[in-house]
Amino acid sequence: MTTAAIAPPIRAKRVLPGFTLSLGTTLLYLTLIVLIPVLALILKGAEMGPARFWQIISSPRAVAAFQITLTAAAIATVINAVYGLLMAWVLVRYEFPGKRLLDAMMDVPFALPTAVAGLSLTALFSANGWFGQVLEAAGIQVVYTIWGIVLAMAFTSVPFVVRTVQPVLEDLDPALEQAAVTLGAGPFAIFRRVVLPAILPAWMAGCTTAFARSLGEFGAIVFIAGNLPFRTEIAALLAYIRLEEYDYNGAAAIALVLLGFALVLLLASNLLQFWAARYREGQK
Repeated sequence: MTTAAIAPPIRAKRVLPGFTLSLGTTLLYLTLIVLIPVLALILKGAEMGPARFWQIISSPRAVAAFQITLTAAAIATVINAVYGLLMAWVLVRYEFPGKRLLDAMMDVPFALPTAVAGLSLTALFSANGWFGQVLEAAGIQVVYTIWGIVLAMAFTSVPFVVRTVQPVLEDLDPALEQAAVTLGAGPFAIFRRVVLPAILPAWMAGCTTAFARSLGEFGAIVFIAGNLPFRTEIAALLAYIRLEEYDYNGAAAIALVLLGFALVLLLASNLLQFWAARYREGQK
């Protein structure tokens, strides 16, 4: 009686170096580029003490800047939640001339320098701009108002919603919708009971990331906002002004508040993405 020889397991070839070297390289890069600057900011904020920190962030000008930033970011996120979902739906569900070009244009805010975006938006929506002169005739002013801030934030953050929802829609099994049709469900019922539950975690994660991106936007806003204290001055700009005044404690305190907002939102985004991954695994 002969037994077949058992072939030794074939190990997959690694394109990159071993785990230890790869992990060490990435951790070194993360430490130099991200962790050290964040730690330096935290240590700088700790130097001033809780009383001084609270005095800075609770000053009327700082509170107004935080309110303007949060309000504009929230409005921009609501706009992008609707527009980003519609754009992802169009790119996935329909075929039309120029679709690939439109798909590529969704990444323009990533590639375009934010200062260039701010200058372009200011030129378009100023009183003598292509869009601005029409809006001015209707009594609507965009430049040097909170709506200009909303416009700049929405422009720079919309890809986060589109690119988060788009792959989930592409992976959605069409058999689920076909089964709903055979059961007599209409288009709205299919979207509400089949499509929306599947894309909801990814959609919320994209909106959360877009909100975090809007909070930290600077370059696209400074040109279109006018930077008027208590009216159109955002928190990032106020931190920059404090740096120009050599008030490093003031700049660090404002930056720490923005950092706290960003970390909370990024944590929420990662939890939502984890939820989305678990949901997709459960559907298989």
